[in-house]
Amino acid sequence: MEIQIAVAKINKYAVSESGDTLEVIERPTGGLSVVLADGQTSGRGAKAVSQLVVRKVIGLIADGVRDGAAARAASDALFADKAGKVTCTLNIASVDLHSKTIVLTRNNPVSMFICRGEQIDSHSEDSISLGTSRNVRPVITELEIESDLTIVIFSDGIVHAGKRRGQPMNAGEAIRSIMEDQDPTPQQLADSLLAHAISLDDNRPADDISVLVLKVSSRTGDEVRRMNVRLPINV
Repeated sequence: MEIQIAVAKINKYAVSESGDTLEVIERPTGGLSVVLADGQTSGRGAKAVSQLVVRKVIGLIADGVRDGAAARAASDALFADKAGKVTCTLNIASVDLHSKTIVLTRNNPVSMFICRGEQIDSHSEDSISLGTSRNVRPVITELEIESDLTIVIFSDGIVHAGKRRGQPMNAGEAIRSIMEDQDPTPQQLADSLLAHAISLDDNRPADDISVLVLKVSSRTGDEVRRMNVRLPINV
């Protein structure tokens, strides 16, 4: 088997800096963790908040701290820094080769989706953003690594898409439609979800949007690990 990870993200319309921060880190016991944080509001202030959270989390994971404990520590750090006045959502998706599981850690009211073949399950358990108090705990879901497993995680820009027009995006239906019409790669799925959200906002995103897709599939290639990044810039 092999793991494929894809990301598609865009800033809020007319805002130069995204409040969403995403990083990938290798785990000390084998595997990878993807950390996505969305700071409250948007712009430079939100970016500073999400970067603070992500730096804290990836530093602790690199030191061997478990994901849930890293999330709680990041929440405590944010609470101490901002006196509970600023919040941040957090998702961690970890492929842990030591336990041979995928661990999903969520401090985000927005649902995530777990897809196995034609079955698409929404995970929408109550979840509290970081920084609200000193006792914030994440919702943790642990899955066996198995072929034909797809996980879709996103920031709240997806669920806000279309609200200005009275046509809010139904993420679950959008995922189902894309996966029924084709067998998308993780990047195609992430790109399609992002494009649909942008179109619902008349090509002027009402919020920062980040889409993360993690897929387990049968291995068809070699032993080489690869990562591709595309960063459009205006000079």
